[in-house]
Amino acid sequence: MLYAFELSGEHEDLPRAEVLACLDLVELEYRESDYFDQCLVVDIEGDPQEVSRKLAYVAERAAMAHHILKVIEVCPADVDTILEIAEKADVSDHINKDQKYVVRAKRIKHNSTIVCADMERRVGGAIYRKGFNANLKEPDVEFRLILSEKCVFGSVIASVDRSAYEARAPHKKPFFYPGVLRPRVARALVNMAMVKEKDIVFDPFCGTAGILVEAGLIGARVIGLEVRYKIAVGAHMNLQHFNTDHTMMLGDACRVPLVDASVDAVIADPPYGRSARIEAESLHHLYEASFAEMYRVLKPGGSAIIVSEIDIAEFVKDAGFTTKAQYLQRVHKSLTRKITVLQKTE
Repeated sequence: MLYAFELSGEHEDLPRAEVLACLDLVELEYRESDYFDQCLVVDIEGDPQEVSRKLAYVAERAAMAHHILKVIEVCPADVDTILEIAEKADVSDHINKDQKYVVRAKRIKHNSTIVCADMERRVGGAIYRKGFNANLKEPDVEFRLILSEKCVFGSVIASVDRSAYEARAPHKKPFFYPGVLRPRVARALVNMAMVKEKDIVFDPFCGTAGILVEAGLIGARVIGLEVRYKIAVGAHMNLQHFNTDHTMMLGDACRVPLVDASVDAVIADPPYGRSARIEAESLHHLYEASFAEMYRVLKPGGSAIIVSEIDIAEFVKDAGFTTKAQYLQRVHKSLTRKITVLQKTE
């Protein structure tokens, strides 16, 4: 069965990487069927009810997606083809006779010719002629058209509550300090690290604990380390506010007070040496020693995700990590972050 993920446009690669990590996390058997701008289509095997249950959990965890669709058809994005598909489509697996429906269309930037309101009306008419009734205000089922390089036509089975991430914006938390990751990016990193409930997640440069809040909200046990007293106190306030299972420590990332192989994942946004206060001999020493410590405390097979402005290849190699993937995130004209996914293979 084909399922489509309507991805956010805030990054070219991270939304797809996050969704695939979530699918692996819930142990679904799948293969990628299609991928184009802001849409990922996968073929998932298994009992439809079990698949739907697991995809609902994916929607609860994901940050860089909008909706998950059970696909009716993937077709060329032209009006005549879409209408022909809508007329012929069997939608009985998507809606019951006593349910009401609505049709919504989302035009992605690559497709600028199709008028969404017109397509909603005409596809809605095709479904009406099959014997179903529409309700634009309180529908039971939303049929959706994702209009990109191709058209994906399906019914929404789960949606991501993106407003929850906006409610956790850095300036809305009890303690705020500028220059931190947005909650959606932090959650995507947690998902890409394959963090499970009850896993121990460690951030040796935790700042105001934005990453750890997102890990804690999915049920992980989180440990934060911060060298600045004021920021450490603020991080504790934020973690406490969101009722996370957390331990907050004041200390140096170059000398981590944890035993070997004691954490399941490390996710960190180390200081870059601009506005950050660096408690080390030099930035090079900070990275060299902290990467060695991250490797030491991480369990074999565990993941580390590092957000950096500088090239960290030297530190990755010296510490013993294997690089699995790297993504670039352009923050503004003078700042491009590198997001590197690492693994401790031994």
